Amino acid sequence: MTTRAVTLPGGIVLRVRPRAAAVIGLLAVVAVAVSGYAVLTGSYRLSVGDAVGTFVGGGTATDRFFVLQQRLPRAVAALLVGAGLGCAGSLFQSVSRNPLGSPDVIGFTTGSATGALVSLLVLGPTPGSGAGVGVGALIGGLATAGAVYAISAVRGAGGRQQLVLVGIAVGAMLASVNDYLLTRADLDAAETAKSWLFGSLNAISWPQVVPAAAALAALLPFAVPLGRPLRLLEMGDDFATALGVRAARVRWQALLVGVLLTGAAVAVAGPVGFLALAAPQLARALLRSSEAAPLTSAVTGAALLAAADLGAQRLLTPFQIPVGLVTGALGGAYLAWLLATGRSR
Repeated sequence: MTTRAVTLPGGIVLRVRPRAAAVIGLLAVVAVAVSGYAVLTGSYRLSVGDAVGTFVGGGTATDRFFVLQQRLPRAVAALLVGAGLGCAGSLFQSVSRNPLGSPDVIGFTTGSATGALVSLLVLGPTPGSGAGVGVGALIGGLATAGAVYAISAVRGAGGRQQLVLVGIAVGAMLASVNDYLLTRADLDAAETAKSWLFGSLNAISWPQVVPAAAALAALLPFAVPLGRPLRLLEMGDDFATALGVRAARVRWQALLVGVLLTGAAVAVAGPVGFLALAAPQLARALLRSSEAAPLTSAVTGAALLAAADLGAQRLLTPFQIPVGLVTGALGGAYLAWLLATGRSR
């Protein structure tokens, strides 16, 4: 079957099938179009010419404020966070061999939120700002992943259904820890942290976007090449090993990259629910394939979160709601449909 070459950041060349290339291109266009519409519209509307003029250094002071300081950082953050969560979801679902094996379902997102809350409420920085939030989210996610994988591997079932069950249990315990941290914080800090816990892109600024962009650029070249060995692992360890795949090594690489992507996303937007669950499944449906597709899942996640954030901005105008409420409502309906149709098998 003919393939097309796609060059990733870092000079990595990936060969994809024509259908995958078409799906990726279409989703990228949708994501950019939705983001562009979000930048142009709202209580203060701009024309395409006004926005372009602002990008090249022109425009009024009001145009520059709304475009460069308010809307563009938020639109870019939605694309980056969505891409990171979509890619992470694809990796975790492949490792667990379960469509429910996304970081928010198996507790990794909750663990990242726990680490971030410790930084926010115990060490003191304001939500969404400072390197401490990102470091806390990464440490929390890595610690949770290590605990979940170690516990599930005790019974010899690591990487399968046991991983999902253990992750759900650990996530429930960490959710209680998060609630306890909120009850012990002062009122103002608890209110701000609670709003952050819903998953929000409100008040996003460039200092938060730049680290997320750096994390995605650094991690995506490692995540995408894992698609093929993970696809082989889904067929069984013996089959994959016979084809030269190091099963344990690939699983740990996928877990590490997935946790880092999740932690980076949580540090920027808080725990945005269900996106990592739905994006890989939608990507596989669009590809008409059951294979792991980290790149397609990343682009799908970017388009989904851009659309969800647009809804969060416009549904209750002039009020803006956290995007996590939108993804949670849609994701809950999707999960119910997934279980009702028996696709969770």
